[in-house]
Amino acid sequence: MFGRCGGCSQLDVPYEAQLAAKQQRVAALFEGLAPAGAMLPIIGMEEPFHYRNKVISPYAPAKGKARRAGAKGKGGNAKLTRDDILTGMYEAGSHRLIPTDACAIENEIAKRVTLAIRDIMARWSMEPYDEDAGTGFVRHAVVRVGHESGEVLVTVVTNGDEFPASKAFCRELAKRVPEITTIVQNVNTRQTNVILGEKERVLYGPGFILDTLCGLSFRISSQSFYQVNATQTEVLYDEAIRLAGLTGAETVIDAYCGTGTIGLVAAKRGAARVIGVDAVESAIRDAAGNARHNGVRNAAFVAEDATAFMEELAASGERPRPLVLLMDPPRAGSTPAFLAAACALAPERIVYISCNPATQARDVRQLTESGYVVRAIRPVDMFPHTDHVESIVMLEKKSVSAPAAKAERRGDGGRFDRASSAATETAPWAVSQSEDCPSESECPAAPTEGELQQKEVR
Repeated sequence: MFGRCGGCSQLDVPYEAQLAAKQQRVAALFEGLAPAGAMLPIIGMEEPFHYRNKVISPYAPAKGKARRAGAKGKGGNAKLTRDDILTGMYEAGSHRLIPTDACAIENEIAKRVTLAIRDIMARWSMEPYDEDAGTGFVRHAVVRVGHESGEVLVTVVTNGDEFPASKAFCRELAKRVPEITTIVQNVNTRQTNVILGEKERVLYGPGFILDTLCGLSFRISSQSFYQVNATQTEVLYDEAIRLAGLTGAETVIDAYCGTGTIGLVAAKRGAARVIGVDAVESAIRDAAGNARHNGVRNAAFVAEDATAFMEELAASGERPRPLVLLMDPPRAGSTPAFLAAACALAPERIVYISCNPATQARDVRQLTESGYVVRAIRPVDMFPHTDHVESIVMLEKKSVSAPAAKAERRGDGGRFDRASSAATETAPWAVSQSEDCPSESECPAAPTEGELQQKEVR
């Protein structure tokens, strides 16, 4: 298996050597961008195996087996055996499925689930999906395991809405893997390699799991973003918050916030208030729900493109003080416009988290050319035995106008410091309870009069 799949390219390299190579790679990318002493040692895992708490397993007919169409569940016409059904990982650089019964980095409970589904499929003649012909029923299983809670969410992706004997399927699967707490059917009838479709229904349990991260509880549904290595995510967030140097007075902008994980941690660990922004509306709904679930009242979330939000905020003339910017953009990095707007807002500190240190170094160069200096670079090994490495960079403003900073720290004026009930208030950062939250239980609690007037950031 090793050397064929597209996963653990470094499994044959001693772990300490992997860490040293990643440290050197990050250091080389930031050479000339940071003063001596800014580069900190990489943080690795104590137990660098079976750390992936999310496993995606495709199902396909075995090569040379007849492509039988029509069998869509228990009692299907075609007789199948386990050897007729492949499940595992794709070969590196291809779409050829390599069957595997074990993986060095996947959660072991999740692996048991994917193999149990294969066995039930064979026993009940449930056809695996043939992506060339567009036939068959079961396409993928997506398994998520709560790192602290141990709860297990199974999403079965099907090529069709009707799921014959679904109740019996759920009973059998839960019997084989008792750790399962909920099962969801996701329907994807498109002839595509995109995994999830838009339509879902809960077959068993509540339809979500709960897990604890950095002392906060998060609700995880089938399509929620949640870090796949919870152990190292806690390490990453702890270090990012430490580098942010929060004292209890700061307004924190959490750009590219996703479901609000690190922003909520910041809100609990020293930020006066947090404003999270992300373009994905479903992620913002999850962030709002997570805030309510954890009783966090000093965080608000905005569904908007991060670059547009920052440009509007910079153009508004508001300068909350003290201000800290947390940013965790996608692999492509941020945009020049976002970075320019960030520099115009002049936060005291910028903490930049990245899964791609190359694009991070590119963006950091623009920040250093605009008045910021790198104070710390911390690599974190989120994905042992792979080429990937995460890194945190903390930058500080070279100089801040003392009189201006003093005046702004007093809270003198500015819409960041004054609650306003004016109906015409439309500042780009203004946030009120989302009108499109699916239910009260998934929205933040309504703030009290003293905490936040309508259209004012809390």
